[in-house]
Amino acid sequence: MQGTVYKSTGSWYHVKADNGEFYECRIKGKFRIQGIKSTNPVAVGDKVQFDLEEGVEEQTGVIKKITERENYIIRKSVNLSKQTHIIASNIDQVFLLITLNNPPTLTTFIDRFLVTAEAYGIKAVLLFNKVDTYSIEELAEVKYLAELYRAAGYECIGISAKEGKNVDKVREKMIGKTSMISGHSGTGKSTLINHIEPSLDLKTSEISRQHSQGQHTTTFAEMFDLSFDARIIDTPGIKGFGVVDMNREEIRDYFPEFFERKQDCKFHNCLHIEEPKCAIKDALEEGEIAWSRYKSYLQIMEGEDDNYRVDQYQK
Repeated sequence: MQGTVYKSTGSWYHVKADNGEFYECRIKGKFRIQGIKSTNPVAVGDKVQFDLEEGVEEQTGVIKKITERENYIIRKSVNLSKQTHIIASNIDQVFLLITLNNPPTLTTFIDRFLVTAEAYGIKAVLLFNKVDTYSIEELAEVKYLAELYRAAGYECIGISAKEGKNVDKVREKMIGKTSMISGHSGTGKSTLINHIEPSLDLKTSEISRQHSQGQHTTTFAEMFDLSFDARIIDTPGIKGFGVVDMNREEIRDYFPEFFERKQDCKFHNCLHIEEPKCAIKDALEEGEIAWSRYKSYLQIMEGEDDNYRVDQYQK
């Protein structure tokens, strides 16, 4: 039988078969010894082939093959630095929720996420959430960030998941597609999904007052079928985003504003660091490229980890 993985709990996989029925499936040990360094050899969104088990009361299956993935979002595993974690696969687009505070979303985190989306050819849309809670000064900062990322080539939407502001715009973009929602814990992922599809009634949680940090309400990634020809993948909140499987020559092309100017560099293999007559460094000086983006680029090029912790940025 063939189907799509809708949920992974680590040992069992909730698979929707092509006939519309759901089956609880597991994997055999061989998946873990095929050189796969990922902590989760099977990810939500995977297309799989499975056999139904015989002689068991509840009809369960064994996954025997994963169809080649069109794309996926991957990051370094939190506790196992040499391994990776595939968040989800076969995605049409990803929405990254960003909050100015409670919790703060730093540009280094945003940039690492965007680089990974670019690397695997996944469209990314930035959603600046909680605009209903900001002061005039904070709204000005949100506007500045949105303009910064629009200049880099990304679509940005200011929303209030709680009040429903501009949620219709997000909903419209989801029709006919498989979308992933991501961001730090507490940025409003579950609240947004509940507003888009109230019948799901996903659990939400208040921000921790001690650390201005979201509580983990989603433990495992899970895909849901929506009522308007769309699928959405809800993901656990992520603290840091380690970029993996990229060489230095590739990274420069995953910053769209760098890529469109690189032909103007003196050297065709310019890494935009030490080389003379570099169009990217000229654009920096002219204010056409944001310094925060260039700083993120250098950090990724130097192989620095994104050791983001919310409590590092508390006053």
